[in-house]
Amino acid sequence: QQEKEDLQGKLKLREHLSQTAGKSEATPAPSKNIDSEIKQLQCKLKNPNTETTKQSTTIKSLKNQVQEKEERIRELQAKISLLERDLTMKRHLIEDLRSRLKANQENEKTSNETLESLERKVKALAEDKKASIDSLEQRFNVAMKEKSQYEQMYHKAKYDLEKKDLKLTKLESKMIETECAMADLETAASQQLHGLAKQSAQALGTLQKELLLASDKVEEFKTFVKTLTRELHCSVQELRTKIKLAKKMGGMKSCKGGLTQECLQLAASILNISTTDLYEILQEGDDEETARTKMECEKDKEWLQHIQKLLEVQFPFASYLMDAVLEKLNEKKKLVEEYSSLMKHTL
Repeated sequence: QQEKEDLQGKLKLREHLSQTAGKSEATPAPSKNIDSEIKQLQCKLKNPNTETTKQSTTIKSLKNQVQEKEERIRELQAKISLLERDLTMKRHLIEDLRSRLKANQENEKTSNETLESLERKVKALAEDKKASIDSLEQRFNVAMKEKSQYEQMYHKAKYDLEKKDLKLTKLESKMIETECAMADLETAASQQLHGLAKQSAQALGTLQKELLLASDKVEEFKTFVKTLTRELHCSVQELRTKIKLAKKMGGMKSCKGGLTQECLQLAASILNISTTDLYEILQEGDDEETARTKMECEKDKEWLQHIQKLLEVQFPFASYLMDAVLEKLNEKKKLVEEYSSLMKHTL
């Protein structure tokens, strides 16, 4: 608008100058320049006019929008005032309701407390009543049980008394009968005792005789077993000595076949040892034989001790005794076979 006003002012000045110049000067050249400038200024003026029209239209539209918005704001403010009134009313109502709720809650608390105290009292009274009823029922039951027990005891005692009276009468009659029978039994028992004493004396004599015979038989059996074991032991020892002699005889015969002094010296020279060492080596078999005989003697002693223990132990011992005797008999059998085979070889 300012530019427009400035241009309009310049146009007015130019027109005024042109008018004054046209009056004062008669030449046409400057008027042409002024017209051209006027035209330029008019063109320049047209552009801001268009711009001002545009801006005025925009201003009008903006004014319309502002009015609409103001109306909208007024409506909203009216609504807000209504809502604020509603809110204040609701707040007053809420506060009233809260105060009422508090009063009701306090009343409810007091009523609940009174109810709880009353319930406690009722429970206590009910429990006391129940306890008293239970105690009375228990007493009543105990009294009834005692009554029934006493009645049973009375009936039982009455029945027992009647029974005992009957038993007494029976016992008295039986006592008289038993006294008579006892007298008869004493006479009979004295007679029987005399007879039994005689019979027992005779039986004891016979038993003593039988015991003596049995002990004699046992002693005879023990002597028989001892002699049998000794004979077996002696026969086994004889067989062992015979076998040793047979072995020595076989060795002597083999030595007689060619074991001379020269042969011994030759054997000693081959073995690179002396003849005395060779004799010691040949006699090592005798040491082994003596050790073996010692072992056999120890075994025989153990066997005899075992037989003696079997005879001394309690019954039954026949199977163990039989096993021990059979063991020695089997040993004797083996020795007899060995001796017979050696004798065949030596012959």
